[in-house]
Amino acid sequence: MLAAFEGWNDAGSAATEALTHLHQAWDAEQIDELDPEEYHDFQVNRPVIALDEDGVRRISWPSTSVAVARGPRTGRQVVLVHGIEPSMRWRRYCNELLDIAAGLGVRTVVTVGALLADVPHTRPIPVNATSEDAVVRAALGLEASTYEGPTGIVGVLQHEAAARGMQSLSLWAAVPHYVAHPPSPKASLAILHRIEQLLGESIPLGELPDDAAAWQAGVDELAGEDSEIGDYVRQLEQAKDTAELPEASGEAIAQEFERYLRRRDTGNGG
Repeated sequence: MLAAFEGWNDAGSAATEALTHLHQAWDAEQIDELDPEEYHDFQVNRPVIALDEDGVRRISWPSTSVAVARGPRTGRQVVLVHGIEPSMRWRRYCNELLDIAAGLGVRTVVTVGALLADVPHTRPIPVNATSEDAVVRAALGLEASTYEGPTGIVGVLQHEAAARGMQSLSLWAAVPHYVAHPPSPKASLAILHRIEQLLGESIPLGELPDDAAAWQAGVDELAGEDSEIGDYVRQLEQAKDTAELPEASGEAIAQEFERYLRRRDTGNGG
């Protein structure tokens, strides 16, 4: 199960946009929805009224949807959860989601989030993967999270999943804080690449790479017009480059080659 939530856990809407893209790319089918009356303060997350395609005014309520897709390469069932961080009853909310997951045979829960960070938009967006499960860490070469402090619904859901004996891990993309306004297609693209790596699947990316390139070009233009932002970006670039090896690691090259092979096989109907 992959789960992402709008709100505090979703800088630049990067995580929820990544799962929305995956939902569309894999033609997922919605199978369930949580009753928003139980979990949302509608003065915080207000319902929206709009005309539908037939010209009828309808109200859309804050919701959490559960959909099912099949990985095109492995045929593995993937459950997609897209919601808004609830205002209340977080434990009941997580238990309801995990009950649905258990009924669908889910064994692994992956929470997906995005945070604002001091990273340059000109470099690859970091996506950090952590797990509190020693077996998962050993199998995937992950580390335990060292974060201590306030947590969001993704942290609670991961904790509750582990308490049930499910395998759990968390993905976090780092979004440049000076361009925090959504969308953040470069961060969404980085999340999807990490999901591809975890699942051993190929995800059709459509126009997302072009959107990411256009986003970066737009921020480049902003930095070029504002000398203060430009100087700050160069400082971030220098710090980032100093902290990393000057050449690509063998592991990074191998991962990129594996991704290329999956895309080629999928394109050939393999």
